[in-house]
Amino acid sequence: LNPTWLSTTVAQYVDKAQVGKRGGCHLFRHTMATLMLEGGADIRFIQAMLGHAELSTTQIYTQVAIRQLQAIHAATHPGAGLRSRGALPGAQDAQPGGDGDGAAVLRDALEAEADEEDDA
Repeated sequence: LNPTWLSTTVAQYVDKAQVGKRGGCHLFRHTMATLMLEGGADIRFIQAMLGHAELSTTQIYTQVAIRQLQAIHAATHPGAGLRSRGALPGAQDAQPGGDGDGAAVLRDALEAEADEEDDA
């Protein structure tokens, strides 16, 4: 298997699936890491799995997890509706399972990483 062929083939299947996102193998790689973090995996294990030299490279995933935490808190915590001051920023705007700003940041990071790999 040639890495370029594999990535192109996966990207074509993603396009055909019309999921609203573009991407190839990196889409699955980053989805896996995000889902593992949301499922409770330690970010250091995710860093090792992705092969990131610096933890700061892996920390992009924590923004998505924080958005999910805010949405869950706003939707389920008994006191979430009682306190307007001191609430998590953006919690009232977050929707469980929604896109949110964290997803946009993640998409931007994925595109930047894909561009870096294309240049390499």
